Amino acid sequence: MIEAGVGRLLVASLHQGIADLLPTRLEFYEAWLNPAGLRDGRIGLAPLAAVLSFLRLEGEPYRFIAARAGEYTAEWTVAELPPFKRAVIRAAPQGLRVYLVMRIARSMIRNTYGGSRAIVRWRKGRGAVDIRGSVFCEVRDRVEQPLCEFYAAALRRLMHLFGLDVEVETEQCRATGAEQCLMTIAVRAAGAGG
Repeated sequence: MIEAGVGRLLVASLHQGIADLLPTRLEFYEAWLNPAGLRDGRIGLAPLAAVLSFLRLEGEPYRFIAARAGEYTAEWTVAELPPFKRAVIRAAPQGLRVYLVMRIARSMIRNTYGGSRAIVRWRKGRGAVDIRGSVFCEVRDRVEQPLCEFYAAALRRLMHLFGLDVEVETEQCRATGAEQCLMTIAVRAAGAGG
């Protein structure tokens, strides 16, 4: 059983992101994200927190690894959907497609870590995604740059996989001292350039 609600998909996507972008450091990180634990779903919150803490010390690679892990999470989430559901969503008009994809996004975020939730609100064509309980933003001391890149990249990739052209920006991050982790999503009209 996965301890503390840590999703197997999150752990696997982080492991793959590290393997892709810091292959020479993979052995170090496998002390916490070991392959047997990945297979059995036995990676808990403490090992995950250790990995995220050490990744932040790597500097700029942290952001790239978090983004790559978010992209993998989106891709693997879509791959797990029944083919019929994927086809129906892709065939839906843009407004309905955005709504359906955001339902998948909320579920994906909840599945990454049991304490995470996404509250989504739309107003005048812009979405606001409030990430509650982000395991990425649990830090002892404030940081200068937002740590929400995992979720921003996951949302971007998820929308793209369903043919939606979006811009996702992190507006606020608890790790920087803000009261919430908040992202905005702007969906470009079908056929619009950017």
